[in-house]
Amino acid sequence: MVPMEHPLPLSLVLPNPADLAGLALDLLDGNFEDLQDLVLRASSLMSNLNHDCSNLNDRLLHLRMDLTKHAVSWISTSLSAKSSLEELRLNLDSLHSLSTDSLGKQMNWELQQLVEELCGIQNRRKYFLTVLKLESLVGDVEDSVFHPISNHKGSTLQDLAFKQKRFNHAIKTMNEIEEILGDVTRHHSQWRRLVDSVDSRVDKSLSVLRPQVIADHRAFLSSLGWPPKLATSKVEHGEVARISNPLLLMQADQKEAYSQSFLLLCGLQRHNTQKEKRKKLNLHKEFSVGLWATDELVKPVASRLEYHFMKWAEQPEFIFELVYKVTRDFADGVDDFLQPLIDRAMLASCSAKETWVSAMVQMLSGFLEKKVFPGLIDMFKEKHMKSEVISSWFHLVDHMITFDKRMQSFVNSDTYLSYEGSSMAFSQGISVMGLFCKKPEWLKTWGKIELKDAYRKLKEDIKNEKAWVVDSERTRLGNESNSGSAKYVLSTREDYKAPFVTDSFLSRTWTLIDCGLSLPTILPRIQFVRATATKFLWYIFKVLLLEFKKTDFSHSSLFEDTLIQACGPVNAARYLESKLREWSDDLVLVEMWAAETSVKIDRKPEVSCQGCFFGEELKSLVELETNWLMEIITVFLHQFDNLCSDHFHKNADSWEENVITGSSNLTASQGVAEALDSLRRHLCVLQINMNPKDFLDLWRNLAEGLDHYVSCKFFSGKTVLLRNRFEVDAEALLTVLRPYCVRPGAFFPRVSEILRLLRMHEEEKARLRGALSRNGNSCLSVFGISNLSAQLVEQFCKCY
Repeated sequence: MVPMEHPLPLSLVLPNPADLAGLALDLLDGNFEDLQDLVLRASSLMSNLNHDCSNLNDRLLHLRMDLTKHAVSWISTSLSAKSSLEELRLNLDSLHSLSTDSLGKQMNWELQQLVEELCGIQNRRKYFLTVLKLESLVGDVEDSVFHPISNHKGSTLQDLAFKQKRFNHAIKTMNEIEEILGDVTRHHSQWRRLVDSVDSRVDKSLSVLRPQVIADHRAFLSSLGWPPKLATSKVEHGEVARISNPLLLMQADQKEAYSQSFLLLCGLQRHNTQKEKRKKLNLHKEFSVGLWATDELVKPVASRLEYHFMKWAEQPEFIFELVYKVTRDFADGVDDFLQPLIDRAMLASCSAKETWVSAMVQMLSGFLEKKVFPGLIDMFKEKHMKSEVISSWFHLVDHMITFDKRMQSFVNSDTYLSYEGSSMAFSQGISVMGLFCKKPEWLKTWGKIELKDAYRKLKEDIKNEKAWVVDSERTRLGNESNSGSAKYVLSTREDYKAPFVTDSFLSRTWTLIDCGLSLPTILPRIQFVRATATKFLWYIFKVLLLEFKKTDFSHSSLFEDTLIQACGPVNAARYLESKLREWSDDLVLVEMWAAETSVKIDRKPEVSCQGCFFGEELKSLVELETNWLMEIITVFLHQFDNLCSDHFHKNADSWEENVITGSSNLTASQGVAEALDSLRRHLCVLQINMNPKDFLDLWRNLAEGLDHYVSCKFFSGKTVLLRNRFEVDAEALLTVLRPYCVRPGAFFPRVSEILRLLRMHEEEKARLRGALSRNGNSCLSVFGISNLSAQLVEQFCKCY
């Protein structure tokens, strides 16, 4: 037998560990723990390594084949580019042999073609890259949304967190897609089909994602005990305990879960807003849609509140009080808990408190829109129910206005940027009166109800015996105490000597304006004020006109009483004018006038020329005042003419019979004295009973008329009036107006110049005649005459 050879020891077979690489050592250490493992597992490890080497060799061969293909492709592309460049070089060489004009045209055409081709290649490249990127992103969204979620072993909150992570990834991806689509829409409108295709696929994913997110959010809220129970039994008795807020009772893990759910809803809303902005939807919305996460808090609360609302349909004050209480009790908790989440979601200019109040107000507005106003409108159409409906309507609207003011005050309680009147112009989202802005037909009905009620109340006010009475005692004391220019600084009804009914005019008008200012948006506000307050003002003007027409100036025996009666509507009109100008300077009405001027809604284009909101009304009111004053002045002039016209037409001989020797003993003519005495008494009556501004205009215009009348009478007839007699009568006329001004002669320029002519010396008259014959009109100013014509002066010179 051949003796068996003993195997070599392992220390001689295995290589020295110091000679092995680090990867080899790691491999051996990872597979063999001792020599026994080496003996038992070496063969299997060898087979595995051989198999892996075979796979790697196959992969290497495959890569070499791919490299060869790419190299061949690159070489062919390079050869094609080389041939194209060579062809371009040959074309450029051939261009040198052409004439200058032909060369330029050919080069322009070649370059234009080259640029167009390069632009086309660039656009196609960009299009393909965009398509590939969108395909990848859309596929990622679809995988996150449509891929079934495997059974995840863990607690409910862990399952929710796992789903939220996937949904959050989907929302972020959709936002990336939206950014790309926005860029495509702005710069590549011709890719419309690509945008539509992507929108269709994303909308399908969104139709699945959004309901799941909302359902999970609602389920989580329900598990927290939201909404809390309302202490309705105490509400009915006016003793309501503060309602506990479940949001403030959450544990740490619950807070994190709610935070993630809240952020998901915010992400969905942001994505929806970006898409609407890209598609140019909802551009005419006048208020924000609120926050979806806050709406989800309000919806379950609304379902519980509506149960109580239905019981209080006839007592709206309970409805508004309950909504205000719930809003107030939860506002601080919502603000403390949600505002950090809103900041975390990077929602700029978003207040948790305002979104909560807005959602509660919109909830109440929705209930009124669906359950309350339709019934009132139907009842209003029935004639036998109108009186009852009007009462209910006013009761409801009054509570709506009060509720809006309380809500706005509550929202602004921690804001220092509010200004006076700002409560009239807050956002429609925090105003239940915004319901009328959404329903123009209801706004029109409300306007009719308010206007008819104002008509009815004003008719009752006018029937009052003291309606047109002026506080004569206070007016008399005021005339005695006022002095100088201070008496023209008017502010109150007593200052303007307006009748008591004027307060009713203004209070009724301002009530209508105030109702319009309670609307949150400016255009419905303008429409309401124009349909109510403006029409009511025209009705007031008609009432004033009818009251003035009642005055009868034909009876001379009752003339003073008639003047007192005429002062009532004149003073009322002047006081109304001052208040309308004051109102028109209010900031809110200035904004309304500017908006109305820009859009010209239901108004004539020339309204913008009046300069204020009530410009057209003020213009008509001023015309009324002017016409009435001119009518009174006309009556005065007719009376003056009736009393003294015969004396002015007497010739000089008859005048001389009444002249007493010595001009210092002359007295005014009988007819002139009677006319002036009547004029003085009537002016005293008007000074006591007419407001100072209109009285000032009246006597100044009356003086102008008398000046023209007396000067015309002086130069009319066959002979000119006797010098001494005219001087006495003219001085008497000036004396009548002396209580109202320091220099009455300034308001009788023609009479004053006649007196100047009469008092000239013979030498000065001779110079005047010579100057007239040489220079005509141009010389009159040298003699201090500017209101009499040269013909009248020549006539005077011939007579004297």
